[in-house]
Amino acid sequence: MSLKNIVRELRGRNKANGRRGRSHIAPEGSSPSPSAADDCLYQSVWVDLPPELLLDIIHRIESGQTSWPGRRDVVACASVCKAWREMTKEVVKVPEISGLLTFPVSLKQPGPRDDPIQCFIKRERATGIYRLYLGLSPALTGDKSKLLLSAKRVRRATGVEFIVSLSGKDFSRSSSNYIGKLRSNFLGTKFTVYENQPSPVDSGRSFNKKLSQTMRVSPWVTSSTHRYSMASILYELNVLRTRGPRRMQCIMNTIPVSSIQEGGQIHTPTELSNLGSKKKRGLIDFWSGNLGGESVVKEPLVLKNKLPRWHEQLQCWCLNFKGRVTVASVKNFQLMAAAAEAGKDMNIPEEEQERVILQFGKIGKDTFTMDYRYPISAFQAFAICLSSFDTKPVR
Repeated sequence: MSLKNIVRELRGRNKANGRRGRSHIAPEGSSPSPSAADDCLYQSVWVDLPPELLLDIIHRIESGQTSWPGRRDVVACASVCKAWREMTKEVVKVPEISGLLTFPVSLKQPGPRDDPIQCFIKRERATGIYRLYLGLSPALTGDKSKLLLSAKRVRRATGVEFIVSLSGKDFSRSSSNYIGKLRSNFLGTKFTVYENQPSPVDSGRSFNKKLSQTMRVSPWVTSSTHRYSMASILYELNVLRTRGPRRMQCIMNTIPVSSIQEGGQIHTPTELSNLGSKKKRGLIDFWSGNLGGESVVKEPLVLKNKLPRWHEQLQCWCLNFKGRVTVASVKNFQLMAAAAEAGKDMNIPEEEQERVILQFGKIGKDTFTMDYRYPISAFQAFAICLSSFDTKPVR
């Protein structure tokens, strides 16, 4: 029996056991609680499968499925019941080790240390929507490409915003698909990447209007709102276009510079944050004085674009993209860890200073490649690339 038929049989038995096992009376129109649903899943006969055999099955599927969409079999195992889900989480490794994107939380986990994860971005000019897919290029992957993230461009009076979502159509900030956003200043020289974590000011409005007013006028809260930004992207002013190609710098507020040193590690999230729980926790953090400061490091990692060289024969600026970029564009760039500043020893190994962490470039009219590696995540890399799409005359 194939795995697909097994999963169908499991779902049918879970539903039947759930209908027979419920003895309590619920009002009409109500939905079962999550705990009741989990109890129904636990009543499945597949839960009695010996853990050793289950672990061996998931290990075999994990080792055999290395490409998308084949890895949906791994996700199917995790959707059988809670016991299978916990077992699958133990077997599946993070992208830093496996180099694979299996669950949505993988989009916020650091990429692999060796070979980068290769993706491509499709741009829709009419709708202002940008979609990130997993794969080498749309020509090779076709309809089998896995949609990772989507972003919608929204114009504001003071700048431009990119709303990032897990869905290709749902860009509502109140949706569970909402991941974060990218916001620019008026000149388009500075961009800030925000997570989906609401500020304590917003979380207080739903509890007490009077408290909300007090929090809005508090200078301490106002000065602490910057702590929710994940990264800042800075472009150098170049109004007359006399300084050559673009020069950009990315300050990764949540990634310490020690993460790329020998033996360095970085915090890896294990699950996507729940907006509802964060709204409640925001008020608690306000009273305890913890306004997200733990996620902001004292010495953040700084990324700078690799300066291209002038090609005399072609009469243009060039970079070695190793075949991943085929069309010349002002948007093309490569980011590396910044070298030690004058008078400040950052202890960055020489090989890390030459290693490309993020690479972005054009391969078609509305198609671009994006390759990223440790220590940044797919969400952070996508946000940095989105800043390159916002063209301004001052840079």
